[in-house]
Amino acid sequence: MKKVWALLMLALASAAVAQQTDPAAGDQAAPQETSTSFPVVRINTPTHADIYCAGFVGKPLPNSKFIAGGLQTPNTTKFTNQEMIYLAGGGYQVGQKYTILRELRDPNEYEIFAGQRRILKSMGEAYAEIGRVRVTDTRSKSAIAQVEFSCEPLVPGDIAVPFEEKPPITFHPPVRFDRFAPPNGKASGRIVLARDFDTELGTGAKIYMNVGTNQGIKIGDYFKAVRNYTEDLKDPVDSLSFKASNTEDTQKRPPSVEGGMFTRTKGPNIHVADLPRRAVGEIVILDATPTTSTGMIVFALEDVHIGDTVELDQ
Repeated sequence: MKKVWALLMLALASAAVAQQTDPAAGDQAAPQETSTSFPVVRINTPTHADIYCAGFVGKPLPNSKFIAGGLQTPNTTKFTNQEMIYLAGGGYQVGQKYTILRELRDPNEYEIFAGQRRILKSMGEAYAEIGRVRVTDTRSKSAIAQVEFSCEPLVPGDIAVPFEEKPPITFHPPVRFDRFAPPNGKASGRIVLARDFDTELGTGAKIYMNVGTNQGIKIGDYFKAVRNYTEDLKDPVDSLSFKASNTEDTQKRPPSVEGGMFTRTKGPNIHVADLPRRAVGEIVILDATPTTSTGMIVFALEDVHIGDTVELDQ
């Protein structure tokens, strides 16, 4: 009798589990969390150098204060940690700290994606953050300062703006990353530019986006970088793969791909826009202006591209 009762209870428990997992029991089945679609990823915490060397895109800044030279001018033109430099311009005071910036121009005239130059122009000017200096003497027409921290060598002509402390980014534990998450309706934009004008980006890269505090973005927020296959269709290089033959000679009804070279009427038509978008990486916000933000890629499942869409992550 005890065995019969135990078997009955086991059967009832199995039926309950089956009802919970049966797609027909609800309106829509929950996604199955596999290691492919929901990989566990570790989020890199930005360091002091990541935060203060990221650069930014924003409104033009005054350039009346700049580096005029250094202790060994003209024989030395690049200055790093603990070296003495001379600052042109007025209004300096002993003990003041200044961030050294470099106004940037992209020597490449090629657009990574259609409309990149137009969007970048609307965002403002691109600046590299080069280092931090402290004024030690103001007895001459050029203030004397010491380099306290350098991201890369400072050079004459780099501009000086008052230093502002930046908040640190707190540690984030590993997460399960939804690689095929549908749009969530939150703030979104595009990756318009990257530090050093890189185009294919990985973990640790710094990027500049056309979304900012006007959309409620703040330092420490996380964004997901996503890409639709229609973007590959527009790309002059990636689109070539769509035009190549992807069928087997033994297929009775080979498919045709939208935009492809080998269009067949007998087989099914594959619409690129119907393919799910894929998330390629996660970004943390390091700095933000009303219309732009600087981010760091904290992990990447594949190359992140200039032009990829970014969406505030849940």
